[in-house]
Amino acid sequence: MIESKIESLLEAKFQEEEFTDCFLIEVKSHANNKLDVFIDSDTGVTFEKCQQISRYLEQYLDEEGWMGDDYVLEVSSPGVSRPLRLRRQYPRNIGRGVEVLLKGGDTKEGTLVAVGEEDITLEEKIRIKEGKRKKVQLLQTRILFEDIKKTVVKISF
Repeated sequence: MIESKIESLLEAKFQEEEFTDCFLIEVKSHANNKLDVFIDSDTGVTFEKCQQISRYLEQYLDEEGWMGDDYVLEVSSPGVSRPLRLRRQYPRNIGRGVEVLLKGGDTKEGTLVAVGEEDITLEEKIRIKEGKRKKVQLLQTRILFEDIKKTVVKISF
């Protein structure tokens, strides 16, 4: 119930010129009166944007008393360890390594090289044996969004 109210408030907030590149990833309420709000942006989420959205939501939470007087609200970007949930998150990760878990159970790893309306393209390095030598070949694979269970950006140092 509180989740849908927060979603509606953010839908209105994201119509403002300063926030049109923002979008909601997830709202999670916890039993201990804690509310996590994960947002993302086409240009990247700044601390200032999180702070502005947090203050905006706190205003309604306090006025309406939806969570009582004692609650914790955390507004943040999903972070690199959380899977990509929306198609809109993919373009910002072009050029990065990803691991894609398919609904059938298979896993694909590679570099995200393209994002289409209905699919993504991964570039995988495949080692093939040519005589006594091993050769690296690049293979591009298209994966439909409807076949993706989960995509995680791989961090390399």
